[in-house]
Amino acid sequence: MLAKEIRAELLTLSKDNAEGVARHLVAVGRYLDEEDFDEALAHAQAASRRAGRVAGVREMLGVVHYRRAEWAKALAEFRTARRLSGTHHLLPLMADAERGLGRPERALELASTPEARRLAPAEQIEMAIVVSGARGDMGQTAAAVQHLRDLALAGNPQAPWAARLRYAYAAALEADGQAEEAKEWYVRAAALDADGETDVREVLGLEEEPELVDLGWDEEEADGTDGAARQDDRPGSPT
Repeated sequence: MLAKEIRAELLTLSKDNAEGVARHLVAVGRYLDEEDFDEALAHAQAASRRAGRVAGVREMLGVVHYRRAEWAKALAEFRTARRLSGTHHLLPLMADAERGLGRPERALELASTPEARRLAPAEQIEMAIVVSGARGDMGQTAAAVQHLRDLALAGNPQAPWAARLRYAYAAALEADGQAEEAKEWYVRAAALDADGETDVREVLGLEEEPELVDLGWDEEEADGTDGAARQDDRPGSPT
């Protein structure tokens, strides 16, 4: 099933073309889930040939290139999608692609833009993870840890990004030489990563589900934002 935003974009196409593009995009999602990146790319390229002016189509092609670690191609598609849509939700992926190209300074520049400060909460978290990684790329391991510390300590374990945030914090700690604390946070990440979103179970060599670690989070005080900014880059609705 396609996201409603993409379905709305496809309404600009003829009925037959929209249906064909939709089939390709559904196939892209399926093959990405299966990690068959060659088939995903073939369908994404076919969709782009038929609907190259549809932002969601170009974004999907960019995501496929991103998953294939084809950073320059991913960045080009994300830039095009951003220009076509006028939104900024792709900034974290663009910044991470800059990291992939060996340009962490450019990743930090993107993270410091006014548009980045208006991202939705989930995208704010993703950008924070990218910034921490960029600091680590530059050898600033203590800064990488510090950038995620407050988010990790105050985070809502029920948030959809919780496992990724804790995993990223653990990785930053490990790179900074804090092995024991890193292991503790890897365990905390594993306790929340039931869907295998990260490779934390492989990192820890786990075979069974770990026991959930109490992070001291108070549900009565939670607002579901993990401390991220509440403004979205798109008026009227969250990403």
